[in-house]
Amino acid sequence: MYLTAEKKQEIFAKHGKSATDTGTSEGQIALFTYRINHLTEHLKKNRKDYNTERSLVKLVGKRRSLLDYLKKKDINRYRAIIKELGIRK
Repeated sequence: MYLTAEKKQEIFAKHGKSATDTGTSEGQIALFTYRINHLTEHLKKNRKDYNTERSLVKLVGKRRSLLDYLKKKDINRYRAIIKELGIRK
């Protein structure tokens, strides 16, 4: 398993308010980014894995909608998470 409970806690501790606060937009975006990066590497090796490709597209859409929500609510938090994770629009 590529995403263990310890790794999740580490992601939420770094980007959320605390290790147990899994609901913040920043924490969710960071988790989606970690999963997207993993699936992208998987698809580089396995070009014809269409189920993974579909789930990757769904994850990117979820992350995009969270980023749009964060941009609408607080532009400074949006800019900070974009810069920290290295996401480009």
